[in-house]
Amino acid sequence: MVMLAWCGAASAGAGTPQAAEGYTVTLVNHTGERLWIGSVAEPGSENLTGLPVLDDGQQATVPIPENAEGKWYGKFVPRQKCGGEDGDSFHCKVGDCGPHSDRCDVYTPQPASYAEFHFDRNDPLGLWYNTSYVDGVSVPVTVDADVDPIPETGECSTAGCPDDLLPSCPADNLVTDPDTGEPLYCDNPDPDSPDTEYSRTMSELCPKAYSWSRNDEVPGNDVVRNCTKCSGFTVTFH
Repeated sequence: MVMLAWCGAASAGAGTPQAAEGYTVTLVNHTGERLWIGSVAEPGSENLTGLPVLDDGQQATVPIPENAEGKWYGKFVPRQKCGGEDGDSFHCKVGDCGPHSDRCDVYTPQPASYAEFHFDRNDPLGLWYNTSYVDGVSVPVTVDADVDPIPETGECSTAGCPDDLLPSCPADNLVTDPDTGEPLYCDNPDPDSPDTEYSRTMSELCPKAYSWSRNDEVPGNDVVRNCTKCSGFTVTFH
């Protein structure tokens, strides 16, 4: 028997089925530094603007806009070490994606960790989500469905892992701050290959996150999650 997981508003009792609500993603910063949240939407989905700047310990909930087909496909980018004039000279040392502090203006941000979502009211298998290190690793990212209890089927379980992977970055792939020498991110030299030192290392240390583009096609992989009838998720940057 397949168990269905239900999510409702925060005021609902645990385990109580709720009517379909608008999708939301709550973004939580536990990195110890300020984050400028960016987002990149797939073609056909609305690009998000007005995204928050989060100091350590802060969180914000973002409503997800559905298109006419009840869909939104996209990802959230934790941008770091940003500065400059908004709309002009603004840029980030990690996850740079254009000159605005509240959104991404380019489809492919500078390498960083991502949280990805596939919201679709017409998908009978529910909502899909994952953590991606395909382009690179910056801060650890986890994605949790706002549901209690988690079904025994494994549906709605945590994607990603909270462990810091930068210390394990292959030396040739580590990008450091030219001003301070501190590690910024680990760059994936070939996002489409499972056979680089990068992809092998990240797959071993965090098997619940993508380390290369077709990771989900590997037999027995554990990189994608779904959650039937769930509308709320929490993304934590560690």
